Amino acid sequence: MLEIVSIEPGSIADQLGLQPGDRLIRVNGEQVNDLVDYMIEEPNELLQIEVERADGELWELDIEHDSGEPLGLQLPHPQPKLCGNNCIFCFVHQLPRGMRRTLYIKDEDYRFSYLYGAYVTLTNLTEDDLKLILRKQLSPLYVSVHAVDNALRQKLLDKPAPDVMPLIRTLVDGGIELHTQVVVCPGINDRVHLERTLRELSAFAPGVKSLAIVPVGLTGHRQRLPGLRVHTRDEAAELVNWVGQRQAELLKRLGTRFIFAADELYLRAEEEFPSLEAYEALAQIENGVGLIPVFRKQADEVIKEVQPLKLPPVSLVTGLSAATEILGFARKLIKKCRIDLRVHVVENHFFGGDVTVAGLLTGQDLLEQLANVDLGQILLVPDVMLREGEDVFLDDVRISDLADHLQVEVEVIPTDPWGVWDMLETLNEEFAPAFDAENRE
Repeated sequence: MLEIVSIEPGSIADQLGLQPGDRLIRVNGEQVNDLVDYMIEEPNELLQIEVERADGELWELDIEHDSGEPLGLQLPHPQPKLCGNNCIFCFVHQLPRGMRRTLYIKDEDYRFSYLYGAYVTLTNLTEDDLKLILRKQLSPLYVSVHAVDNALRQKLLDKPAPDVMPLIRTLVDGGIELHTQVVVCPGINDRVHLERTLRELSAFAPGVKSLAIVPVGLTGHRQRLPGLRVHTRDEAAELVNWVGQRQAELLKRLGTRFIFAADELYLRAEEEFPSLEAYEALAQIENGVGLIPVFRKQADEVIKEVQPLKLPPVSLVTGLSAATEILGFARKLIKKCRIDLRVHVVENHFFGGDVTVAGLLTGQDLLEQLANVDLGQILLVPDVMLREGEDVFLDDVRISDLADHLQVEVEVIPTDPWGVWDMLETLNEEFAPAFDAENRE
C-alpha cells in the first residue's frame, strides 16, 4: 500500500477524484509496495486500480489511457539501498569536507538502475531481489562490472564480492537486458584485463546490450586513498583506437559495435570522434558516451535555423571539457545572429584534480572566477550545473545568490544547442521592441 503525495491538476487522477492521502493497494492485481511497482504497471493502456480513500472507503477504478500518458500521481520516492563497496576510485570518497550530508550518501539500488539508469555493482543483491527482478522483468538494468576476473574486481571494489558473471548469466537467461560499464584505471584493469572483460561480456550479447569504457575521474581530495592516476594522452589514444578496432570486429560478428568509449577519452586523446551513426542507439549517452557528437549535430541544425536578433550583451558559462564545442557554436551564432555573445570557461577549483565537466562546477567557482568580469546584461547557466528541479548548485549556492553577487540577470538553460537558441529567441522577444523604439527615435 502506497500513499499518494499529490495529484497533478487536470490529470486523469484529478478527473477521477483521487486525492493526496489516498492509498494505492493494487494496480492490475499487483500489490503496490513502492514506486517501482507502480511504474511497471502505469504504461499499460488498461488499468484496474484499487484505492483506499483517506476516510477508509475502498474504490476500484477501471482506466483506459495512452501508454505514454501518466495518470498524474506523485508517490513517495523509495529510500535508496546503500552501497557497501569501497571502490578505489569512488567519487564520493573524493569529495571535500563540509558539503551537504546527502552528497556523501552512496546508493546501490537496482530499483534506481531500472528507474533512472543508475549504475549498480549488484554486490548487495539478495535472492529475493533477484527473484523480483526476474518476475517483474525490471529491464534494462545498468551494471558496473569493472573486471570479469573476480579477484581483480574485488580489488577494485575493495571488498569481498561474489563473482558477477554467474549473476549476469542468470539475469540474461531470465530475459533481463543489461548495459554495462568499466571504469578504467590505468595499469590496473586495462589492456589484457579489459580484453578479457570485453570477450566475456560480449559472449552474452544480445542480452548484454552494450559496454561503456569510462576513464577514472580523480579530484584533488584523495588524501589517504589508494594511489591512482588518469590516462596520459598516449594511453587514451591507445584505448580509443583499441575500442575502434574491436567495434569493427564485433559489428561483423554480432551486428552491433557493442563497446563504446566515453567522450572524455577522445578529448584526452585529442582524437576525432566517430560519426554519430557509430553510436547506434546512444544507449549510454547518460554515461557521457556520444554527448559531443550529438551536440555537434544539434549545433548544425540550430545554425541552419537562426536569424539576426536584437539583444544586449549576453554571457554563457561552461566548463573546460565542453569549452571547444561551446566556443565553436558561439562563434557561429555571433556571426549569423549579429549578437554579442560571450563564453566564459570556468575551471573547477572546488573539486580540483582532473574534474573538468560543467556538471560538477560549483557556485563558488562561478562567483570567484566571474567576479569583476564584464558579463553584459544576462548570464546563461546550463541546468546540468544545478540539482535536478532546483536552482541550487552542488555547494548550495543559489541562482539568486549568483545574480545578486555578480549584478547580472541569470537565466537557466537546457544543456544543448536548442536550449541556447530557445533562450536567445525568448530574450529577443523581450528586448527587440526596445531596440526598435530606440532606432525610431
